Amino acid sequence: MQKVGLIGCGNISGIYMENIAKFTDQLKLVACADIRPEAAEACAKANGVKAVSVDELLADPEIDIVLNLTTPQSHVEINTRALEAGKHVYCEKPFGLDRESAKAVIELAAKKGLRVGCAPDTFLGGGHQQCRSLVDSGMIGKIVSGTAFMLCHGHEAWHPAPAFYYLKGGGPLFDMGPYYITALVNMLGPVKRVVAMANRSTDLRQGLKVNAGKTFPVEIDTHITANLEFEQGAIVTLITSFDIWKNSGYGDIELHGTDGSLHEPDPNCFNGDIRFFQAGVAADWTKGDVFFGYTENSRCLGLADMAAGIEEGRPHRASGELAYHVLDVMCSIIDAAREGNAVTIESTCARPAALAEGLKFGEL
Repeated sequence: MQKVGLIGCGNISGIYMENIAKFTDQLKLVACADIRPEAAEACAKANGVKAVSVDELLADPEIDIVLNLTTPQSHVEINTRALEAGKHVYCEKPFGLDRESAKAVIELAAKKGLRVGCAPDTFLGGGHQQCRSLVDSGMIGKIVSGTAFMLCHGHEAWHPAPAFYYLKGGGPLFDMGPYYITALVNMLGPVKRVVAMANRSTDLRQGLKVNAGKTFPVEIDTHITANLEFEQGAIVTLITSFDIWKNSGYGDIELHGTDGSLHEPDPNCFNGDIRFFQAGVAADWTKGDVFFGYTENSRCLGLADMAAGIEEGRPHRASGELAYHVLDVMCSIIDAAREGNAVTIESTCARPAALAEGLKFGEL
C-alpha cells in the first residue's frame, strides 16, 4: 500500500477522494494541502485526514506519493518539488505547458528512481478497454482513418472559476485534448506527425449563468483542427473547440478500418455508447456490449495502478512517458498551426498494457 498526500483541493479533488477510499489494497490518503488553508481544512475534515501546508506535506516522511491536483500552471512546479523530496508523483492533465519543463520532470524522476504518472486515466475505463479489445481482435481490420471531436462553447456558463481555461495551458486542446489523444494512443499507439490550423472567436469571453456579468481575457486559440498521422499509418482528424454553440450530433471518436468502423465512447468518461459496423456482416451499426470493469466514474484508477506497479515492480499504464508524448503532440499541433508546416513528433511511447476483462472496483 502507498500512502498519498494530496496537493490541490479544488473541483476535481472530490471524486479522487471518493475513489481513493475504494482502492484499499493500493492507496491510503494521509494528508491534504492547498494554497487556500480553508480548502485544505474542508478536504481534511471530509476525509478524516490531516490538513497541512504544501511545504509540510512535501517534507512528511510518511507520504509515498504526491497527488498533484493543482491548476495546469503549477503542475510542473509541484511535480518537480515532489520528486526532489523523494516522492513519486501523479498529477492531473495536462502534464505541463511546454516540452522543456515537462521533459525535465521525466529526467528528474529517472535520475531519482521515482515514478511519475498523469491523468487522464479514462482510457482504462470499461468502454475504452472494450473498444481496444475489438480493435486488437482485428474485427474492423487495419485502422486507416478516424475522427475525434470535442465541440462545446467553453466553461464560463458552469465552472465557478473558468478564467484559467482561457490562459496559456488552457483552451480546448490543452484542457480536453489529453482525453482524446490519450484514448487514440491507447487504441493505435504513438503519433508520428501532425498538421493543424487554429483561430479564436473573441479576445474577451462574456460570462454566462453562474458567471453572468464577468469577463475573461482570452490568450489562446479556442478552435483547433488537426490531422494526426500515427506510426501505424492511420490518419485521424481531431477538432477541439470552445466556439461551438450546438452541433448536430458529431462527437466522441470513430475509427475506420479496412473491414468496418467503430464508435468509441466520450473519452472524458469511462463508459458510454459503443457501436461497430462490419462490412458484409450487417446492414447498419451494431451496439457493443462491455465485458470490462470500471464503467463508472473511476478517476484515481491510474493512480491506483501506479501504486500497484510500484509494489509489483511493473510499468504503470497512465505513465509520465505517455503523458509527455501526449503533451508533445499538443505542443506540435500549436506549432503546426502557427507555422503552417507539418511537424514531426520527436517523442514516442509504449502503448499502455490492456486491462483484463471483468475486474471489480479495487482490482487491477
